[in-house]
Amino acid sequence: MKTASKQQYSEMVKQASPNSPVLKNCVFAFLFGGFICTIGQVLCQLYQNLGLELKDARAFVSVSLILISAVFTALGWYDNIAKVAGAGTLVPITGFANSMVSPAMEFKSEGFITGLGAKMFTVAGPVLVFGITASVVFGFIAFFFHLY
Repeated sequence: MKTASKQQYSEMVKQASPNSPVLKNCVFAFLFGGFICTIGQVLCQLYQNLGLELKDARAFVSVSLILISAVFTALGWYDNIAKVAGAGTLVPITGFANSMVSPAMEFKSEGFITGLGAKMFTVAGPVLVFGITASVVFGFIAFFFHLY
């Protein structure tokens, strides 16, 4: 069996790897990400028209976007949208909801507790730990330096 040199291997990889349509990907990410943000703004206006104060309406928007993206993930629609939208689906709150539900859906056959419940935090667990730790550190800094 003949092995390829590093240069030969690099050439083989270059030939086998398709070029990414960077401009198209950027445009789709911008459009879909903007569309998700527009949905959030529409929901905010809707909730305010229903009588909620701005602060409460924003909280309801967050919950709504999480719910929508979790349902889309469970139905298998989120991945199909992400194939076209790319990074546009990573608007923080929808991407986070997707990262919570995706691992759980892969293990649903193992049951609700050991499958869905246990695997839900596999990917999102480190994100939660980092986020909570960073917010505590920032809170102490803001408190001690009277930033807020």
